[in-house]
Amino acid sequence: MKLADSIWYGNGVSALPLIPVSWLFRGLSALRRKAYTSGVVSSHSVGRTVIVVGNLTVGGSGKTPFVVWLANQLCAAGYRPGIVSRGYRGEASHWPQQVCPGSDVRLVGDEAVLIAERTGCPMVVGPDRVAACRVLLKHHDCDVIISDDGLQHYAMQRDLEIVIVDGVRRFGNGFCLPAGPLREPPSRLRTVDLVVLNGGVPQAGETVMRLKGDVLHGLKDPERHLPLSCLQGETVHAVAGIGDPGRFFRHLHAAGIRVEEHPFADHHRFTARDLMFGDDKPVVMTEKDAVKCRRFAAAHHWFLPVTARIDDDFAARLMQLLKRKIHG
Repeated sequence: MKLADSIWYGNGVSALPLIPVSWLFRGLSALRRKAYTSGVVSSHSVGRTVIVVGNLTVGGSGKTPFVVWLANQLCAAGYRPGIVSRGYRGEASHWPQQVCPGSDVRLVGDEAVLIAERTGCPMVVGPDRVAACRVLLKHHDCDVIISDDGLQHYAMQRDLEIVIVDGVRRFGNGFCLPAGPLREPPSRLRTVDLVVLNGGVPQAGETVMRLKGDVLHGLKDPERHLPLSCLQGETVHAVAGIGDPGRFFRHLHAAGIRVEEHPFADHHRFTARDLMFGDDKPVVMTEKDAVKCRRFAAAHHWFLPVTARIDDDFAARLMQLLKRKIHG
């Protein structure tokens, strides 16, 4: 476990020296939000309905599969969604950047390419979400914009806020940065429209999202499929450079697979050497990691796509909220 995780999700004692700084961070965060919501600092409308999908904690919580699910739901309902995101770890020399399935991961970031591939929706990334929205609308006829992350990007006005919560780790020790993993306190959930729990047992007002993934795809040839059950009882090298690698490893363990765990930092820039383990055992990775490893893929490299599953009642409630925001 990396040092930050041991502090944020451990017994809490190691966080004690950081608590005064955490209180300061929480106070400044509240003041910043108040400045935007009260109009002291200007926020900007982009002229379309904006749905923000975010979280309260640093690191992965399941936003990406939810954004894919949401985009597909909107398309099925007859909307024309576009997507904006930060483009985290992208190294483009200028922003915003349009994203398509063939975009260079090194320029626009791994999650952006994955979302573009899975949704087929127009997408623009950049640190300034308002500027990203304007570029998106300049080139595409979108009637709804999904902001992947951006809950704390208050310069962009939004119509719906959806927060994704990790059902296992939830809010860690409950402190804001740097003593804990929180960007804003849990009380912020009282002001959002919908709360989605990624696995776990829901509390009042939460809807559970389950991630389903049981068919591996060949990294070198994605048309090659292998049911996860075929590896039951076998040993694989499991590679994960995501916010919570343990979630991926637990998924494989639950399928009866013996796992040699190889966790990497979130958004790790993989090289061919990272996937060399001195044997021919299958190497299994997440889909987010796969978009960065295709250049040096081998026949025994596989990735596991996951799809969000949410009950129909939630989808119906979401569409009702959306129509209310659009039509008043």
